[in-house]
Amino acid sequence: MDTHQAKEIIAKRVAKEFQNGYVVNLGIGLPTLVANYVPEGIEVILQSENGFVGMGPSAEAGKEIKNLVNAGGTPVSLIPGAAFFDSATSFAIIRGGHVDVTVLGALQVDEKGNLANWMVPGSMVPGMGGAMDLVVGAKKVIVAMNHTARGIKKILKKCDLPLTAKAQVNLIITEMGVIEVINQRLVLKEINPHFTIKEVQASTEAELIIAENLKVMEL
Repeated sequence: MDTHQAKEIIAKRVAKEFQNGYVVNLGIGLPTLVANYVPEGIEVILQSENGFVGMGPSAEAGKEIKNLVNAGGTPVSLIPGAAFFDSATSFAIIRGGHVDVTVLGALQVDEKGNLANWMVPGSMVPGMGGAMDLVVGAKKVIVAMNHTARGIKKILKKCDLPLTAKAQVNLIITEMGVIEVINQRLVLKEINPHFTIKEVQASTEAELIIAENLKVMEL
């Protein structure tokens, strides 16, 4: 499975978590792809941290609008009713508990739902950004990421990088499956049919509890 396929699988599965009327914030990187896969018939309000709601899918090639970009700087489209505002209002929405779901990437997640997603030195993004506010302010936190990074495990017993927040992650979605954080344990709820339970566990440092009604992940 190549990187593009993995990201597509993750983004499509994340979008299935949305319900009508949700206000959803999409973090930079892989999470921004989720805007392209919102299921037909589901109406959500996508909020972009840099100052607008009503974000649509990625802009079509040749139809980009100058300065109309998501928080990661990627050109996007708008849906009817979109509105723009300043950074103070953007963070009032986030800190005020008005975001139903936030989707963001991670460097590490552990079995207690702790999150580490600080950018490393030398990155184009200089720091934590709004992640600290989002994971505390949103009603549900979904981590969307590749299961490992260059063979290094990212789902751990305990994060060893600086934490963004403690015990705030609700769901982890990777190309291998869907893992829910329940009572400081990780429960594998869905599995990609291209992998076995043994392979998923081998790529995960933390112990996985296998759900009794383990489902096959829709690809």
